[in-house]
Amino acid sequence: MSTEDLNPSAIEIDLLSVEEIIRIMNEENLAAVDAVGKAEDSIAGAVKETVNTLRSGGRLVYVGAGTSGRLGILDASEIPPTFGEAPGVITAVMAGGDAALTSAVEGAEDDRTAGKDAVAGITSRDMLMGISASGKTPFVLSALIEGKSRGAKCWLLTCNDIDYDFLDGTIKVMVGPEIVAGSTRLKAGTATKMVLNMISTTAMVKLGRVYKGYMIDVVPSNRKLKDRACRIVMDLTGCSREEADTLLHGAGGSAKTAVLMYLKGLDYENARRLLNESAGSLRKALS
Repeated sequence: MSTEDLNPSAIEIDLLSVEEIIRIMNEENLAAVDAVGKAEDSIAGAVKETVNTLRSGGRLVYVGAGTSGRLGILDASEIPPTFGEAPGVITAVMAGGDAALTSAVEGAEDDRTAGKDAVAGITSRDMLMGISASGKTPFVLSALIEGKSRGAKCWLLTCNDIDYDFLDGTIKVMVGPEIVAGSTRLKAGTATKMVLNMISTTAMVKLGRVYKGYMIDVVPSNRKLKDRACRIVMDLTGCSREEADTLLHGAGGSAKTAVLMYLKGLDYENARRLLNESAGSLRKALS
């Protein structure tokens, strides 16, 4: 596996200066970016599958262990506040459970039974995205096999050249050997984070959760996000801050609804009705 190989640039790394090590790490990070670029077609395929799944009322479930599992949980947890999506629509399970988020759980990634049990609630409406730098993590593969037996769409995100016939798709991000051999929290982790961002964010864009580059479905759950919602309404309507505050109050905090109310001259109920008829798309509602 290339993720276990020794990186030629790092053979004498323990003899290098701090500045030299950082330079090598930056060069390797650029290689990770390049590897993600070469995987664009397969990433696009996964996004299209995700959009179809979510539009049909299914879920996208990330499955991983160690760094891969933590990155899946990180990406999934940020979807509701960023895009206003319901919790659980994009979700994640990790080998070792919650305890493994902050501490290594010995043997968790090798537990095939736990992998199978972790996706016991998966249905044919859902999509699984296995995340495994090596592409061989038993917990992840077991979950994917179980998911496939339940009729779910099953994909694998990996950093090795590996294929499984039972999968619907594979994203191979060939980052090459790490500067600390086998430490896939480095380039592999960076590339994995990038790909997960691409999948979830692009899916949310295509599902109408972004308008003209704005986080139109932001959940204003704190002062910063309330200010962001207000600025979004101001920028998209040209109204004053006072008007934006009033609109947001009348729209229950929804920037999308507030913008539609202002631009279409609608009350809250009719704005919500029009958004529902437009499948949540502000662009469609305004057309």
